[in-house]
Amino acid sequence: MPRSPLTYKEALAWLYSLQRFGIKLGLENTQRLLAKLNITLGKARGALTASGGPPDSSANARLIHVAGTNGKGSVCAMVDSICQARGYRTGLFTSPHLVTFRERIRVNGEMISEDAVADGLIIIRNLVADLDPHPTFFEVTTALALKHFSEANVDVAILETGIGGRLDATNAIQSDVSVITQIDFDHEELLGTTLVEIANEKAGIIKSGIPVVCAQQRPDAEQVIRTRAVKCEAPLQFVTGSYDGSPIGLRGDYQKQNAALAIAAVRAAKINVDNSTIARGLAAIDWPARFQKWDERIIIDGAHNPSATRILAQTWREVFGDQKATLVLAVLADKDLRGICEALAPIADSILLPKIRSERAAAPEELSEILASTWPLCRGGASPAGNRRGCPTISIAKSVGEALELAREKPNPILITGSLHFAGEVLAHLRGEPAAFEECAQ
Repeated sequence: MPRSPLTYKEALAWLYSLQRFGIKLGLENTQRLLAKLNITLGKARGALTASGGPPDSSANARLIHVAGTNGKGSVCAMVDSICQARGYRTGLFTSPHLVTFRERIRVNGEMISEDAVADGLIIIRNLVADLDPHPTFFEVTTALALKHFSEANVDVAILETGIGGRLDATNAIQSDVSVITQIDFDHEELLGTTLVEIANEKAGIIKSGIPVVCAQQRPDAEQVIRTRAVKCEAPLQFVTGSYDGSPIGLRGDYQKQNAALAIAAVRAAKINVDNSTIARGLAAIDWPARFQKWDERIIIDGAHNPSATRILAQTWREVFGDQKATLVLAVLADKDLRGICEALAPIADSILLPKIRSERAAAPEELSEILASTWPLCRGGASPAGNRRGCPTISIAKSVGEALELAREKPNPILITGSLHFAGEVLAHLRGEPAAFEECAQ
């Protein structure tokens, strides 16, 4: 008998149950699943027509694949917005989501519907029931996204890698251009503990004869990318400048570098766009939790590794000068806690550490100890008792709501950061919506 239809919540509950299989880097499972679904995206090589217009079939869609440590999501969103501004029908796949799973999969900026999620997952669940090893959460999510894009007959599909690149599920399909953003340390337990090892994984999205567009890198990472591109006979372009042609809807000088990379990626994929289209697309971009201004006092940013938090601190100074922040910080336990704290400490006047609703979160007490140790001249470190000799006060809050209430009582602008998961919980709280982890609760 066929399985009974699932509701959206039931379908998500099944999908999240696949997290028990953990993270398995490799392409075979995804390739088998895409073959079962008859996915045919990403096989075109000629230029898309200047008029926009749909291709003859989804097999003619352009596919832009983006890897890197920081900036992947912003670059993907910029490519998506530029292509939409030209009239192309786009598919955008990113991760993680902030408030709802549906954010991960979009067509022309519209999130996948609850019905499409449920219907797609029913089909996939039946297809994978007998597969061994069983596909993971991310493998199934990638297949769902590509199925949705194929059925929507997108002109351009933009895929952000989940972790790494070489063995990431998104690498199971042929791309038209490989994009590599800035590479730094993150996910060392899976990708390696040296920059060379991590760069090898990211450079794994480079394919035979397929153009590569790459951000400026540190020498070790650059050499890995150059070597891989030569081996694959893949044309390689390093983008070292910034885009200054028009305003960008995202704040921070680093977004100008991301914009230059996004523009180069669009052109490498032979997608016809002019300067006015680029300007419209970059002005219209909406990408939450990237130095997002919520109101006159609150900034939300999902920076979650030392490199990203250093850039965040730099952007804070660009916008606020010498004015320090009331920092509301929560970080996942598997991240470089000390590196993140040391990057953010210099811009903080006071720090609030809420207990957040994630089993993966570092304990606020642990963050407090690390933060206190970063001010050795503060007579034993920063203190919850008071701001001595210019040292930040550190307070632990019972919840996100309490932390925001305490932050608003202070005079400084408020910076909420440390994790995209935390940013999502804060956004849900501010919007009065269920948080991501409540979406599939029964």
